[in-house]
Amino acid sequence: MTDERPEKPLPELRASDADRERVVERLRDAVAEGRIDMDEFEERLEVAYTSKTYAELEPLTRDLPAPGGAPMPVAAAAPAPADGSWPSRIGGSGAQGAGSAAVAVMSTFQRKGNWTVPARLDAVAFWGSGELDLREANFAEREVVINCVAIMGGIEITVPPGVEVDVRGFGFMGAFDQRDTPGAADPGAPRVVVTGLAFWGGVEVKVKPPKPPKSPKPLKGSRANLRKEL
Repeated sequence: MTDERPEKPLPELRASDADRERVVERLRDAVAEGRIDMDEFEERLEVAYTSKTYAELEPLTRDLPAPGGAPMPVAAAAPAPADGSWPSRIGGSGAQGAGSAAVAVMSTFQRKGNWTVPARLDAVAFWGSGELDLREANFAEREVVINCVAIMGGIEITVPPGVEVDVRGFGFMGAFDQRDTPGAADPGAPRVVVTGLAFWGGVEVKVKPPKPPKSPKPLKGSRANLRKEL
């Protein structure tokens, strides 16, 4: 028998008016149930009506059970690396296609947030700088290679704890610097190989935990008008 249950919407997809209304309705129920107070309701309501994607809507009801006590996720958020969800982030596609090259010539480049690290990424900084943040990224393959060429410039790579990192680059009057240790690799975590050349420049690999979700934006407008919607 075919399983016809609908799949969870991807975080990067655009939310509709009906999606926003469903979240607002759940927030109204949460106020009536005493789960959130009026101040929280007003803050979340403002964010709900200004949200453009499922990823922006999801945090508003993440801590609220659905009617009947079951969790009510609006969308699948980027998984935390330590919870065993690495397989869901390997081999798929992210919200932003990064391509196979990142180049900064007397300028800068940046890859961060929900993007996909290709099997091989060539990063070049010539009299410039680049930032590659892998903490919320997906990975095209279990092992990815980041080939860095830093000439009188710098490239910074940030990975989350639990990722296996292998730095093989060569520095000529420059440096490949791995100051932090990722620690033991998580089961199923990707392997990141950093190679290339630094000439009068530098490539630095850092280990940082994922950023916490942003708090809802402060309310703009009249509270009295919002209370009337309850």
